[in-house]
Amino acid sequence: MEIAKYLSVLVASMLKFVGGPVTGVAVGLTWPETWLFTVVGMMASVVLVTYAGTALQLLMARFRRSAPKRFSSRTRLAVKVWKRAGMMGIAFLTPLLLTPIGGTILAVSFKVSRSLIFSYMLISALFWGIVFTLAIYELPELFSRFGGNGVLRK
Repeated sequence: MEIAKYLSVLVASMLKFVGGPVTGVAVGLTWPETWLFTVVGMMASVVLVTYAGTALQLLMARFRRSAPKRFSSRTRLAVKVWKRAGMMGIAFLTPLLLTPIGGTILAVSFKVSRSLIFSYMLISALFWGIVFTLAIYELPELFSRFGGNGVLRK
């Protein structure tokens, strides 16, 4: 059932971006299908978190037992990225280091406009989707062409 395959890639990339291409290979989709549903999955996560971001922050604050640390290593890193590269840096690092949910929460916490979040995250998802999908689909074949000593086999 194709819909289940597409949904599995979509859900995997909503939670962890690289999960989309890995799932796409596992269920036997073509690389363009995998790339498309990986991007759609990340953007679905971005839209959900962006519109629910304020409510999520309030909910987390309500159930938090102690005040959050203001100066942890994570918050320092987030502020450093924000000061150096702004929303563009957050979007660039979201598929690499953060999850789509984490990157969007970070952008919402810096009070970035929704349109800016959507546009930068879409560009990032399109770019990194191609990179990760092609890497996961093509690297095993590329490595199988090389012998143990790094010489190209024919």
